[in-house]
Amino acid sequence: MKKLLLVFAVFAMAFNVNAQIETPQPSPFSKVEQKVGLTDVTIEYSRPGVKGRTIFGGLEPWGTVWRTGANKNTVITFSDDVAIAGQEVKAGSYAIFTKLNSATQWDVMFYSDTENWGTPREWDDSKVAATAKVEVAEMPFNVETLVIDINDITSDGAVIGIIWEKSYAGIPITVPTDNTVSSSIDKLMAGPSADDYYASARYYLEADKDINTAVKWIDMAVDMTKEQPRFWWLRQQALIHAKAGNKDKAIAAAKASMAGAKEAKNENYVKMNMESLKEWGAM
Repeated sequence: MKKLLLVFAVFAMAFNVNAQIETPQPSPFSKVEQKVGLTDVTIEYSRPGVKGRTIFGGLEPWGTVWRTGANKNTVITFSDDVAIAGQEVKAGSYAIFTKLNSATQWDVMFYSDTENWGTPREWDDSKVAATAKVEVAEMPFNVETLVIDINDITSDGAVIGIIWEKSYAGIPITVPTDNTVSSSIDKLMAGPSADDYYASARYYLEADKDINTAVKWIDMAVDMTKEQPRFWWLRQQALIHAKAGNKDKAIAAAKASMAGAKEAKNENYVKMNMESLKEWGAM
């Protein structure tokens, strides 16, 4: 009898597993990814349908805060600091909530807490990173499924569009393209950094390329950081000069590296420098 019951139980479990049917979601998930200038903007949201209902002023009453979508919060993510309707907003992710003031005016709010399901139980004004007061235009046709998109794209900004039923609201965003490009140009025109010289010199040493060029670059890197010498850079300087046959300079660099390593309590670099100094006849 027990074996028979076990057989029935196995068949019942197999039926339950096989009986799981995937059906379409009433408010399907959507993800919008857009490069605006040099900034990545991503919007993740669920898209409810009108389905014969009155949405604004009906399902979503005037004067209330709407989650701007369905299911989990609609979330927008910026890879850089941006400005939303002229207000500075840090890079990161924000939930979008909309206060439906009237048929012609909404407040679209960017909320730093993205983990609410729907509107927060306790609204916290300190979490509102920006509020865009936008005029709402009436569409000449009905849009069945909610659309949140990024349009009117330029190198410096774009417009986040919210379109549903017969309503359209556009939120302007500005991205820091000019600042980013200008900083890159200034850095390039100023010439290579100490990090650039160090990385290049080390590569030339390890790849067995022109050692005299490596000497030039490592000396420039160390000279540019002489106010705060880095013992691991001095170690590379010692090795490069040793390979170039500059024993006196190699010994001086190794001693400086060892002193810095001792101060930093890095026994590994102390040991490596001691071994090199013995090899070069300095100990």
